[in-house]
Amino acid sequence: MDDTRVERILRVAECVPAGRVATYGDVGAVAGESPRLVGRTLALWGSSVPWWRVCNARGEIPGHLEQAYAHWQDEGTPLRADGRVALKAARIGADALARLSAPRLAELGEGQA
Repeated sequence: MDDTRVERILRVAECVPAGRVATYGDVGAVAGESPRLVGRTLALWGSSVPWWRVCNARGEIPGHLEQAYAHWQDEGTPLRADGRVALKAARIGADALARLSAPRLAELGEGQA
């Protein structure tokens, strides 16, 4: 995969504030990539970013729920009784994430801001 595409996804993921989450689709909308590519990128190269702040539309991170749960508790992320993220309360949304990510994406010099 193109390094610039990976970097856009990782930079957007870095901009999700503590205690909040974005969905794979939100990050993809901001980075200009598909939700599946966001998930794959975070699985392969996301260890240096707060990967637990990006989840699926069910409020889960398949295969990593236990590790994510510890981070969510530490950050005070709103959770449901079943251990998933309470998306209505915790989700930042693509528009707000785009505003937060614009300076980081502009550093790439691609006009993605």
